[in-house]
Amino acid sequence: MSKFSVAVQPYSVRDHLSKDYIGTLKQIAEIGYQGIELGPPPAGITIEEQKRFLDQIGLRTIGFHAGIEELASNPEGIADYLEAVDAEKYVALSYHFDSEEDLLVKAAKLNEIGNRLRKRGVQLLYHNHDWEFKTYNGVSQLDRLLQETDPDLVKLELDTYWVKRAGLDPVEYLSKLHGRCPLLHIKDMEAGESAFFAEIGEGILDFKAIARTAREVGTEWLVVEQDLSRRDPIESLAISYKNLKNLDLI
Repeated sequence: MSKFSVAVQPYSVRDHLSKDYIGTLKQIAEIGYQGIELGPPPAGITIEEQKRFLDQIGLRTIGFHAGIEELASNPEGIADYLEAVDAEKYVALSYHFDSEEDLLVKAAKLNEIGNRLRKRGVQLLYHNHDWEFKTYNGVSQLDRLLQETDPDLVKLELDTYWVKRAGLDPVEYLSKLHGRCPLLHIKDMEAGESAFFAEIGEGILDFKAIARTAREVGTEWLVVEQDLSRRDPIESLAISYKNLKNLDLI
């Protein structure tokens, strides 16, 4: 099996970034990560300076996460930023659905936003948690969202931990997403009732099987994210990277 490119979701190191933005990005690159989901820089750093620094340390922007308000009101600005940093041009969001009717309204909105972004070469992705596996008439919210959105306009950034947390098999769910999951959020889960977040390879998920299925469905990047850590988050990212290397996946 060919190896994947691997990126980081910076939510994993959000506190570090708030204290030392440049230093934290440098540490991520030094671990060996090739990409990052990174939005516009904080005050005091221009987009040009951000791009120049990322180029220097060899860290590629693959896209970033945005809220529905920004996506609806400023898709051109999102596309302009991704173009300025020469990103892979993915933008992801998460959502809540209050009812089946609410889901249908929001699915139509995502199609509209996805179409506007696509005209600029940007792919909209939906990032799941566990709540999207609540069912309406026997169909999960996530399945219904996939049914109601155009597969060219709205794709998925599946999250392995949250699929498992919902009681499903990440491999089985991923296998249904041919051509629809270009980015895959990978995070592991500790054994036991707490189901706490774990570094990749330190928990109960089978990442060889996940990666094999990801390759079959056309996933392009593995994206490491760890919402909470029992260690320093930089150390956790380093452990995840080392274990992915040991598994011969990157």
